[in-house]
Amino acid sequence: MTLSTPLLAAAPLLAGLMGPALVGATPVQQQTIRPAVSPAVRGEPRSEVVEHEAARTGADQRRVLDYWTPQRMAQALPIDLLGIVTKGGGLLPGLTGRGGGLAPGLTGRGGGLASGLTGRTGLGAAPEVAGGTARIATPRHQSARPAGSTAGTRWATDGAVARTTGRVFLTLGGVDFVCSAGTVRSANRDVVVTAGHCVKDGTGEWADNWTFVPGYGEGGEQPYGSFTARRMFVAGPWSRSADDSYDIGMVALGTSSGRHVQDAVGAQEIAFNAARGAQTYSFGYPADPPYDGEHLVYCAGHVRDDPYGQTRDQGLGCDMTAGSSGGPWLSAFDPATGKGTMTSVSSFKYSDDQRTMYGPYFGDSTRTLFTTAEHA
Repeated sequence: MTLSTPLLAAAPLLAGLMGPALVGATPVQQQTIRPAVSPAVRGEPRSEVVEHEAARTGADQRRVLDYWTPQRMAQALPIDLLGIVTKGGGLLPGLTGRGGGLAPGLTGRGGGLASGLTGRTGLGAAPEVAGGTARIATPRHQSARPAGSTAGTRWATDGAVARTTGRVFLTLGGVDFVCSAGTVRSANRDVVVTAGHCVKDGTGEWADNWTFVPGYGEGGEQPYGSFTARRMFVAGPWSRSADDSYDIGMVALGTSSGRHVQDAVGAQEIAFNAARGAQTYSFGYPADPPYDGEHLVYCAGHVRDDPYGQTRDQGLGCDMTAGSSGGPWLSAFDPATGKGTMTSVSSFKYSDDQRTMYGPYFGDSTRTLFTTAEHA
């Protein structure tokens, strides 16, 4: 059985060594489990929604925003964390090199997020070089004219997607991480969609200090402000067993300067049970070489079913690296306007195929997740 690797980008060694000073003093919150209301479809079982209360009050939101200083944001970039993070309970224990078979976290076989960050030829660990970790500031490809087929090109044409996609900053197990996410049209005008492992560490803990920066720009630019999470949602199979087919997280955000995120940057549409094999564009902020997390990057092409049959996911030819986890996959996408319909998010790669990114299929359980989030 092949190994898979997660796309969550790890924070530097410094973050792990400085201890409590880098960890927000977030009180422990209980999670709530709601039974699903939608029926099983196409072999998909009923799936309850598991939710978590994050920064609800103005004081909580300010604490989170204050936590993310420019220095901390800059440090929350991938670096080889082998053997550094050793806390138990979820994906993070995998950073110690433990495990076998399919790496938990982005394959769900073992119950946590960062298990694949053990350097299994994957996205989590940056290549070792003399004197430190390799960092290359320029993506492999850059084009002002969007391509219908590409394995990784910097998005350079603006449009709606450049506003609705953003970078996520979060803390798990006392370590700062980065992911990607995108806004979707919702009743409360507050919902962003990302990977489940960017919200909850599989069977382990929920993320702290969760913050979405739409339209994140070079040098840490935040043109539309930062939005903190007020409530987080994952599907039961992700929370119980880190099942990759359900590696989806939805977050209801607080307002920023009195504005809902949808009012500030717009939103993409979202669809469920869409036709498989569609032409798809994926977006994210990959931060491992050859990328640096400073630019929005996209891949494009037709998706295909998981050839290993391990998940219900679909794969897309894409060389994006760690940090792109949770980035939106848009079908019926118009490159001229940057608008499309979200049908998946970036989740994992198999270690023997670094050229293909996999994303969970948005079925009825995802619809239930969304319905809960948009009314939160």
